[in-house]
Amino acid sequence: MTPAKEIGGDFYDFFDMDDGRRLALVIVDVSGKGIPAALFMMTAKDRINSRAQASGTPAEILSDVNRQLCVNNRARMFVTVWLGILDLETGILTASNGGHEEPILRNGDRFELVHNHHSLVLGAMKRATYSDYEIRMKPGDVIFVYTDGVPDAKDETQRYGTQRLLEALNASATADPKAILSTVTESIAAFMGGAEQFDDLTMLCVRWKGNLLG
Repeated sequence: MTPAKEIGGDFYDFFDMDDGRRLALVIVDVSGKGIPAALFMMTAKDRINSRAQASGTPAEILSDVNRQLCVNNRARMFVTVWLGILDLETGILTASNGGHEEPILRNGDRFELVHNHHSLVLGAMKRATYSDYEIRMKPGDVIFVYTDGVPDAKDETQRYGTQRLLEALNASATADPKAILSTVTESIAAFMGGAEQFDDLTMLCVRWKGNLLG
């Protein structure tokens, strides 16, 4: 994560569930900037992590957290969220998307967008509903998630965009996650040149090596 200002409004996280049998992956982008956005982001982070530890699918977790964030939300702030829970035995990644960017999957030797259903952002409507979908990962597959600051990065005239992001990812498609993140970061920096960074740049990249539990 590279914040645009001194205080960022994005976050990513990952943590064990079910005694290490599943891994939760989450990435969030909050509306607004500065201290109010950072405080709302921290509230969302704490509530997502706490609710996830109580079990349930990603859609059930986002539904409950959305209702909590809507209470006394006088500033009318909201967050976009992508939440995935990876079964470390089977490679099945169950995910839910609350108004967030689509994830990108490397299946084999090429990265491609995973088109999924987008539900409403969290914090906007108390009765919003969320849905789950599945990504079946194979050993060696990589999932890449990011906030809109990545495709929305600008030089003097245009956006970085999803196509350039895919090209950067595929330029290092067989690399490990750390190298992939470095390649994308360098690609964005080269594209922007001396242009000012207006939004946080946040990315999370995870490779499933296969069943290490059995």
